[in-house]
Amino acid sequence: MIGVRAVQRISSTRGFAKVAPHVIPALDRAVHRLTRGKVILSAQMLPGVILTSVGARSGLTRRTPLACMPEEGGRSWILIGSNFGRDGHPAWTANLMARPDARISWKGADIAVTAHLLEGEERAAVWKAALAFWPPYATYQARIEREIRLFRIVRK
Repeated sequence: MIGVRAVQRISSTRGFAKVAPHVIPALDRAVHRLTRGKVILSAQMLPGVILTSVGARSGLTRRTPLACMPEEGGRSWILIGSNFGRDGHPAWTANLMARPDARISWKGADIAVTAHLLEGEERAAVWKAALAFWPPYATYQARIEREIRLFRIVRK
């Protein structure tokens, strides 16, 4: 089995940033659907959710598999808009900014949540925790000019 450090090194590469966004979400959605919401493939390495939000421009329902950082014993989660260290914010972040009410699938449970974009000191503290949680986020931030968006989602 590949170790965590090896996965962190691989996930920090530019090649991974080019391929992963096209492969990992599709695999996650397929496995999640096949297991009736019980398994997210990428969550075998990092905790993960399936975020169901409404498109900021389209108004259509969007389902996005995301790594997350659980907080407060399952009452809240941090979502990190890293976009695998690519330019441009991921679409799901604009969706949450326009319509913060959403749903997540967490360990097979469907949970209504509200999202809050973190800023200032609150963001700085969470960013520090995110870097300890998954060090490749530092590499992602270093190779892009935008500030990676962080959201706290809380159970309704």
